[in-house]
Amino acid sequence: MRELEDAVSRERERHGDKATPLGPVVVSSWVMDTLELGLAGKVAIVTGGSEGLGRACVERFALAGAKVATCARRKDVLERAAREIRRATGGDVLAVACDVTRAEEVEAFVAATVKRWSVVDILVNNAGTSAAAGFEQVDDAQWQEDLDLKLMAAIRFCRLVIPHMKRRGGGRIINVTTVGGKAPAARSLPTSVTRAAGINLTKSLANEFAADRILVNTICLGVVKSGQWERRIKGDADAFYREMAEKRRVPLGRFGEAAEFADLVAFLCSERAAYITGAAINFDGGMSAAV
Repeated sequence: MRELEDAVSRERERHGDKATPLGPVVVSSWVMDTLELGLAGKVAIVTGGSEGLGRACVERFALAGAKVATCARRKDVLERAAREIRRATGGDVLAVACDVTRAEEVEAFVAATVKRWSVVDILVNNAGTSAAAGFEQVDDAQWQEDLDLKLMAAIRFCRLVIPHMKRRGGGRIINVTTVGGKAPAARSLPTSVTRAAGINLTKSLANEFAADRILVNTICLGVVKSGQWERRIKGDADAFYREMAEKRRVPLGRFGEAAEFADLVAFLCSERAAYITGAAINFDGGMSAAV
């Protein structure tokens, strides 16, 4: 906690904000806190921000001085997370309950963000859950549900924010996908297909909007600690993660941390990454054979 307090204090001194009482929020590595990312004052949208990877991104952006709009389906969990992040960082966080599979709710969420801050600089398409089964076990409804959640939601958010980014003279979009989108395993449907489409969407948008200084990248996840994994834990969490890392044959021998993921997102959205676009970056501890 002392390291967290020191990190927040450094950000306050850098951006001239007033310190606030700290809550039980874990933020990212202290090395990143010493690197000026140029995120102060930026407006970021993070989907799926109530827990896990999305919440870690909201925390990281808020700590860096960005204004953050985040959404999730569960209003109570989302609002609690937003309160804790505001208390820990003093950041400006807008939390809106939203089902990203519903076009009208996506539109309302983006409209609320623009109404509050007038602009959008950053979009992190993070919402989505893992769904893996054999081909014969996946029916039309499951295919459509996965496409709506992981592909169409990202498409709709991009369609809505890109005009704002153009007016700003640039922006950053991060699509969160998986290494299975590059090298699918057996019985990995429908997720491996929808994630492959997300990787393709990323490259297509990067090529089309490079001239507008809108940089689009995807982070391909392996195994990273998140709410989805935590709900599967029975017993000792450390033992569970070690066992699963062994079973998945992760060369680094462990799961990734949400805060490490958030550091990568923050870097890709920063001025330090101004020459990176169209990249599909594996965040998997070396697990995937795909490059």
